[in-house]
Amino acid sequence: MNPILLRGLGTALAAITLGSTLAACAPLVIGGGAMVGTMMAIDRRTAGTQVEDEGIELRAASRIREATGERVHVNVTSYNRQVLLTGEVPTQEERARVEQIVRGVENVASIVNELAVMAPTTFSQRSNDTFITGKVRASLVDAKDLTASAFKVVTERGVVYLMGRVTQREATRAAEIARGVNGVRKVVRVFELISEEELARHAPRPAPVTQDPAAAPAKP
Repeated sequence: MNPILLRGLGTALAAITLGSTLAACAPLVIGGGAMVGTMMAIDRRTAGTQVEDEGIELRAASRIREATGERVHVNVTSYNRQVLLTGEVPTQEERARVEQIVRGVENVASIVNELAVMAPTTFSQRSNDTFITGKVRASLVDAKDLTASAFKVVTERGVVYLMGRVTQREATRAAEIARGVNGVRKVVRVFELISEEELARHAPRPAPVTQDPAAAPAKP
């Protein structure tokens, strides 16, 4: 694809992501909304797992909100049933409580608890995090040696978390790209590593070529 078109797509992604955050100021959010259809078709998770991940995020967010109200700012992001918790909570006890709540959600396989015990971030800080996420996604789209749809990007207080089912080569390359984005303080890899052989099985197969009967050579 033309590099200019790719950069344009990346900018559009950043703008859409930023707009979504500016429109929603709730203290508890779930990880990036799903783009259905084509995105589901090229995702390295099965369609069933993608649906499970969405359900995990929704149920976890609802249960945390019921238990904590406005006391916490928690982001719940699920990828292949691995849940990443980011945000801020007032005490260590609340941090452990949030994790316990999420651990009780159906289909959760594991939890990476990155909640910080501190005051909630400001609206300005969260908007900046969203902008960084958009820039990282755009940079992944621009990379010719990566499949951008294989990665989920979460940013909290300038720390970028990368999720996905990727090879070691892809993980190293994506982290390198994210570190080069202006405003990124740190990159944390929350990947599920797969082999190059497994990656090859995920590669889209070319559509079969069918011959136009009208173009067939006439028989003598």
